Amino acid sequence: MPARRSRPRRAPARALARASRAEGAWREFAASFTRIGMVPPAGLGLVAVEAAEGTAVLLLAPQQALTFTGKCRLRCLYGAVRLLGFAVASHHPGLPVFSPATHCALSLEALPGARPPSAALRQLRAAARAAMRSHRVRRQARVKVMARFSPDCAVVLLEHLDTPVTRFLLSHPPLSRLFEPQKKEESNFTPEDAVLASVGIVKCSPDRGLQVSESMCLALEELIQACCAEDEGVPVVLVCGPKNTGKSTFNRYLINLLLNRLPVVEYMECDIGQTEFTPPGCVSLSSVTEPILGPPFTHQQMPCKMVYYGQTSCEQDTERYLDVVKYVFSCYKKEVPLVINTMGWVKGDGLLLLIDLIRLLSPSHVVQMDIYDWKAMPPLTPEHVHFSAGLHTKGKQQSKCKQLGADSVESWKYPEGEDMSAPQHKLLYVHPEFPRAGLAGEVRVHSGILRDMSILGYLGHLQSPDIGAVLPLHSLVPYQVPFNAVALRVIHTDVAPSNIMYAVNASWVGLCCIPEEVRCQTDGPVLLTQTPVCNCLGFGIVRGVDMEKKLYHILTPVPPENLRLVNCLLLGNIAIPNCVLVGQQGIEGEIPYVTSDYNYSIVGSGKLRKKKHLKRREFPFECDYS
Repeated sequence: MPARRSRPRRAPARALARASRAEGAWREFAASFTRIGMVPPAGLGLVAVEAAEGTAVLLLAPQQALTFTGKCRLRCLYGAVRLLGFAVASHHPGLPVFSPATHCALSLEALPGARPPSAALRQLRAAARAAMRSHRVRRQARVKVMARFSPDCAVVLLEHLDTPVTRFLLSHPPLSRLFEPQKKEESNFTPEDAVLASVGIVKCSPDRGLQVSESMCLALEELIQACCAEDEGVPVVLVCGPKNTGKSTFNRYLINLLLNRLPVVEYMECDIGQTEFTPPGCVSLSSVTEPILGPPFTHQQMPCKMVYYGQTSCEQDTERYLDVVKYVFSCYKKEVPLVINTMGWVKGDGLLLLIDLIRLLSPSHVVQMDIYDWKAMPPLTPEHVHFSAGLHTKGKQQSKCKQLGADSVESWKYPEGEDMSAPQHKLLYVHPEFPRAGLAGEVRVHSGILRDMSILGYLGHLQSPDIGAVLPLHSLVPYQVPFNAVALRVIHTDVAPSNIMYAVNASWVGLCCIPEEVRCQTDGPVLLTQTPVCNCLGFGIVRGVDMEKKLYHILTPVPPENLRLVNCLLLGNIAIPNCVLVGQQGIEGEIPYVTSDYNYSIVGSGKLRKKKHLKRREFPFECDYS
């Protein structure tokens, strides 16, 4: 894929994000509490002291926890702490932590440490003091921490965190308060709160943190034991359940627990509507080596294998969806445990499609998340999957099943000589107990907003790594791609060849690689007649089409060495977030691609989508793109 890229132009000073200025002012105000000595006397509460500008030292007693909203870089100086299942010790490097208001708040908990039998208290105190000194913690802060020190405590260094991705997201007004609490807590504002706020986090109620039910603990314990033992092969864990039952949070918690014991965990994303490591509309296979300490928009990365399906729902083409899943799953080497995430579509054809997935992927464990009354879906026991017909597969021995009663089916065992290719998984039940679990209409944030945040998180990689002004996307110089260098295909609908360029312009496209060589005797464009199942190397925005020079202008964070492999552009039903188009900074006059003077009577015309529902809902996180 030929590409020419010049040096990006700097945005004007007014392009600085409003959120960055507000955050800096708030940090200065919060830090003023500690400068004037407003530190409480020793007591049983939280110990947090300012270590330096933008850093704080936190001391946690054994099993003491801090639930918070915000973002920071965390480093354990002494002892160990647990964060979303991952145990952070003193040998770990600083970890970026993201706890936005759109998701369940993170909780930092001190782990009871195993004190060396021969270590004296003086030696332990010296080790903690040396660790703080090595990270340039002020002497006054060290004295205050050591006054409350105990051998079983944990000492944590919190640093202010500012990344190109978060700066880019916060520069959009609808997301400017992304890391601020949406509801003020009842407790009084203490000096410790001021210290934490100077770093960028706000203490909140433990009720806003992860609620781990007893069934979840039992399932996690059994899965960890199976993944570490590997007595009967490498476990493949498939997690399923209705919307808003905590599947994504469960997956992150499970992966973090496994990373405490294993160097790598494989993760397969089959939920094209709410993806974890990629923009929406993808089926992917990723190798996870670092703990997941934030929502998807904070860890967008290139998977080992990815296919762009092009839609957030597969209802219109379930056969192609299964073909894509099969293609991605074929790359799994079965050397490390695999965690598979599935869609929340579990009613009607969605349940039948889930049965097809279980048969196709043959998991060793199926984690079914549902409320207690099982209204959403029946228990997916091996017998149920074996007998029930899927959407594209038939249930085996259905005639025998009809002759058996319901109780006989549950106790039915495979006879000797029977085909053992049927599912033989272990079913684990998880009943979420957080408020409004299983009620899809009462989610914290609308799914469309979460998808837009993932796209913005991906586009945030276009920003300069230097801390400074946010570069508007229209200030970046795009790649120029000849029409005849890449093939083109619109996935979700039929478009006349004469209108294809109108559809491509200002659109979100998958940058893919098809095995066939793209040949065109003319200047192009090259149009595919069928949607290929092929590797996707990344995504980009077609920010312009030059019909005279026959060039696409594509803006993408994909590195040039990977762009050389791209020979196909796939246009799906994934739209560029409205805030990107409406909130273009530094534009005088009419905003490109945005107009209020438009004739909607034109066939095929449309407008920016606005979410409409039969019943108006109030979301805890206030965000309005319209």
